[in-house]
This record gives sequence, structure tokens and C-alpha cells, in this order.
Amino acid sequence: MPDILKISLVFVLILLLLRKKLNIGYVMLAASALMFLLYRMSFDSILNTFKNAFLSSVTIKLILALSFIRMFELILREHDVLTRMMSSVKAIFRNRRIVIISMPLLIGLIPSVGGAYFSAPMVAETTGDLKMSQEEKGFVNYWFRHPWEYILPLYPGVLLASAISKTELHALISANLPCAGLILITGFLFSMHCVRGTVKIEEGLSRKGLWSFVPIIVILLLVVTFRIELHYALITVVAFLFVFYRYSLKSTVAAFRHGFSPDVIVLIIGVMVFKEAMEYSGAVGNLSRLFIEQGIPTAPILFLLPFVTGILTGLTVGFVGSTFPLLLSLAGNISPADISFAFASGFLGVLLSPVHICLVLTREYFRADLWGIYKFMLPGCAIIFCGAVAQYLILR
Repeated sequence: MPDILKISLVFVLILLLLRKKLNIGYVMLAASALMFLLYRMSFDSILNTFKNAFLSSVTIKLILALSFIRMFELILREHDVLTRMMSSVKAIFRNRRIVIISMPLLIGLIPSVGGAYFSAPMVAETTGDLKMSQEEKGFVNYWFRHPWEYILPLYPGVLLASAISKTELHALISANLPCAGLILITGFLFSMHCVRGTVKIEEGLSRKGLWSFVPIIVILLLVVTFRIELHYALITVVAFLFVFYRYSLKSTVAAFRHGFSPDVIVLIIGVMVFKEAMEYSGAVGNLSRLFIEQGIPTAPILFLLPFVTGILTGLTVGFVGSTFPLLLSLAGNISPADISFAFASGFLGVLLSPVHICLVLTREYFRADLWGIYKFMLPGCAIIFCGAVAQYLILR
């Protein structure tokens, strides 16, 4: 059976099970089981798949980060910090749409796979009195945190693309700027149509309101300025908040139980097992070789290889690391325009990937229908793709 057909069957299963609103972790485990069968993977390969997924440092960091994000969010909610924070944002910006997107944009500055779960409660807080569907709220939370990945050097994807292609980082970032701008523009075009005017302010900007931003600012400083990994930053801040708010042993245990939810652990394990299954089965490598052997011209390859790999992995470093060396060998003398187009194509795949952890977490938090979120995303992705093609043709 051709690899394209096998992968298509796997993703049909994923989408069908997600439509049933099952926990994404169990869905990905079921998809992994289908991968094992379709690729007739040996017992040793299956064992290594699970071993790598469970023991991967990425898995451990994800579980710690997401669990402590849940604890952090619980503490802020219990002590009305989120409410004061939203009141302050409203007092500063006033414009309702800007208030809604401010937190995904701010938290998006942190190159963290758990950031979507960080900003989701803040989006929920600011849209609570609006007639917005859970899918639209999910789209806003997901979409507006992602323009940075095109242009922010803190994200490893753009750094890796620059290093592999030997393209000057500033040249790649400059070429990627239009796509980052299109994410912002399309976000406003396809969402928040019911949002009008300014927000109501019950009280002005207060010192207490400004202090409510300190926990998030500290995390940003630790991660961005001091380059401390997110899970360590969260552990430090959560520990301080336990002491600051004088949590009892009983309350602390309750917070840990809330943070280390079985659903979160299964979610991460399921996604990581599927990623390892994709690698051990040879699916990504086989598809790459197929495109090469069929003699497909350079421009379609610049789109197809990163785009398909982005969908399969849901990771920017995944499509950059696995396809850019191939693209360099195929295209020969590659230009910043080629690299930018390939990067834009791959990241569109990442945005649309049902295994993209930000999409997984956003859908999980808002209990949204995945296809409902896609209805907002697809027109935006189409416009970004058209913009990337136009820029590629002009620069070439």
C-alpha cells in the first residue's frame, strides 16, 4: 500500500475520532496502533517507539510545563489575579478586539509548546459576555499567538532554517515578515465580527491591577532574558506563589492534583507516541523520497515537502530539520526567497496539523469542535499561502 494512502487512512481515523470529542491522547494512541499495523512494525520497533516517547526529555518537559501551567492558572484564578489583569488591560487599551488578542500575542512571545494553555483562560475571561462560539474563541487563542514563529529569533525553527540554509537570519526574518503580518490581518478578517467598540471600565488603572502582571512578567523575563526553560521558570514562580499566598498542605496537594491531571499526561504521551511512530515507521522519509523519485519540479517540492511534513509532525523544527537538508540538495543554489517560501509552506502545515500541541491544547481547553476551528483557519491559511506565492514569484 502506498505511503500516501497509509498516512491518509491514519489522518481520516484521527479526524473521525476527534469529531467524537474523545481525549486527543487516546485518539493519537489509536492512530499509532493503526500505524503499527499498516507499516507492519516489528515488536522491537514498537517497543522503541514507546520507550523513546516515555523517556524523551521533550515528553518530560511537556508534562511538567503543562501541569505547572494548570497549577499557575488555578492560583491566579483562585486569587482573582486574572480578573485584575483583564481589568488593567481594559483600562490601558480600551479597544475590545485589542484586549481580546493581547494575551495570546503576549504569551506567544514565549517559545513554549504550553503557551496556548496559558493564554486560553485569559481569552475565555475577556470573551465571557460575548456571543462567540467556543470554536471562534479557540481560533483567536490559537491564531494570534503564532505570528512570532515566523520572525522571532527566540523560536528554534527560524534559527534552524537560517543555520541549515546558511541564509542570514535578518534576511530570512525580513522575508518572513509579510506572512507574520498576514496572520494578524486574517485573524481580524475571519473572527470577532461581533466585537465592537470599547470595553466597559468599572474602575481605572490601579497599582494592584499593575501588580497582577508581575507573575507573568517574571516568567517572561526568566524564559526570554535569562534563557531558563519554561518548566523551571514555572516551578520557581508557582513555588513562590504557594509561599506568598500561604497555601496549606491540603491546598498545595489539591493544586498538584489539579495540575498533574491524568488527561494532560495521556494527552502528551499519546501525541509523543504518534510522533515516534511516524519516525520509526519511515513514513516521513518515504514520502520525501517519493517526491524526489517522481522528478517533481523545485517550486512544488519547496511547498510539498515542508507542508506535508509540517502536517505530519506539527512541529516547526520537525519540518525544518527533516526537509531543509533535502531541499538544499535538490535545489542546489537556494536563495532567501526559496527558504522563506519553504518555511512559510511548512509552517502552514504546522498550523493545520491536528497534532500541533497548541491546537490540541486550545481545542481541549475550550471543548471546541476541531472542524469548527478549521472553518476559521482555512481561509486565513489560503490567504497566507497566496501571499507567500506572490512574494516568492516577485523575489525570484
